[in-house]
Amino acid sequence: MVGRYPVITLCGSTRFRDAFMEAQKRLTLEGNIVISVGLFGHAGDAEVWEGLSEDTLTRTKEMLDDMHKRKIDMADAIYVINVGGYIGESTRSEIAYARAAGKEVRWLEPPVA
Repeated sequence: MVGRYPVITLCGSTRFRDAFMEAQKRLTLEGNIVISVGLFGHAGDAEVWEGLSEDTLTRTKEMLDDMHKRKIDMADAIYVINVGGYIGESTRSEIAYARAAGKEVRWLEPPVA
């Protein structure tokens, strides 16, 4: 299969590292270009935050949030990693951002209304 591949950005809590990795593999094998998070701050990349001042920590988190919105800009759709129906504040803002930009929103699990 050769051609135009849909681009999907993964969104969700980084505590679900295994679910991110599984979705990335599955969506890639389904013929999608997958954009994911740069690090898993809640599940294995804690050393990134060690020793940072509060100001640097705040600026770094703001940068990462903004970078993820740029990843959404590059995508045709987002795929929400909502294990057990969990959607945190950052993910909610990413979903709203994607919808406002007219992006398709896909889900790991059916969303809870």
